Amino acid sequence: MHKSRLGTIVIDCQTQDVDAAAGFWSAALGRSAMTLRNPDDAAYRGLAGAPEDVSVLVQAVQHASRVHLDIETDDIEAEVARLEALGARRIAQVKRWWVMEAPTGQRFCVVRPQRPDFEEHANIWPGPGVR
Repeated sequence: MHKSRLGTIVIDCQTQDVDAAAGFWSAALGRSAMTLRNPDDAAYRGLAGAPEDVSVLVQAVQHASRVHLDIETDDIEAEVARLEALGARRIAQVKRWWVMEAPTGQRFCVVRPQRPDFEEHANIWPGPGVR
């Protein structure tokens, strides 16, 4: 048994100026932009929201701009296997997460829990082989 849920909407921006990109999305969505605390997250800016809201990140990337989803889980391998059983495929492991592709071509990531209320609001999935 493991848990997962929609964790974050990530706005990938092909830019050298993540602050300008975050400024646009901050104004567009009515959320304050903030620098993340971890120095490894220099390419990211968070957009503040209520704790129960889906998180929104702006990310500076080298590939074409797009939007992708992060699914947060307490067991990355179990969640990746569950999603593969539904037709998704692994694209690449990056740092601590997996980049996946849905059967319809959209990319998304499977990551560790990101929000403090994960345990309270996550879906509970049965063991292997059960959808």
